[in-house]
Amino acid sequence: MTKNKVLLQGIYDVLPLLLPVIPFGIIFGVIGVELGFGPYITFASSFIIFAGSSQIVFIQLLSAGASSLVTITSVGIVNSRHLLYGAVFAQYLDKLKWGWKILLSYLLTDQAFAVSNKYFKKNHKQKYFYYHLLGSGITLWISWQLSTLLGIVLGSIVPDELGLSFTIPLTFIGLLVGEFRKWDHVLVMMVSGCIAMFAFNMPFKAYIIVAALSGLFIAYLINRKNGKK
Repeated sequence: MTKNKVLLQGIYDVLPLLLPVIPFGIIFGVIGVELGFGPYITFASSFIIFAGSSQIVFIQLLSAGASSLVTITSVGIVNSRHLLYGAVFAQYLDKLKWGWKILLSYLLTDQAFAVSNKYFKKNHKQKYFYYHLLGSGITLWISWQLSTLLGIVLGSIVPDELGLSFTIPLTFIGLLVGEFRKWDHVLVMMVSGCIAMFAFNMPFKAYIIVAALSGLFIAYLINRKNGKK
């Protein structure tokens, strides 16, 4: 297949996954303005970080007065799953030039990984197979930037009395709904939540990191007990 055909295939494959991405981007834009970050910082976070859940964590922690160390560490923990994505794609992209690796790493998101990993498994011997990730990634990037801009516009005209910051916990609850069907995932969430409540008064908002690391440790113990590596 030619470059253009593979690129278009990547765009086509990721289109159904834009349904949750666009509303999420709008919510982020609204919340960024609601929390007082202004349009430039809100949009810059979408442009630089380009990771929905991490951006929510970023602005929420900064608005709550968390230290830079806690904020950066928390964002890093949320984004740690990309280490797994990178490890999976390394077997396919290791021969590409560094410029391509950097670009595709920047464009790599949950949705892009889902569709392009499936494509790579079947078509990695094609000459331009990596253009699939370029197509899916660019499509998601453009959609995220435009939806963030729309959210910023809406956030600037929504009255302050509405207090839309409550959408932050609702957004994360929505992301976790699918995990409630697995008992081990529920256990990890309960342990993390309980530790977060008990350690809430730790200095520098460090309870966030302690709770996250505790959840990761419990997940490790469960996987070890189940024989997973």
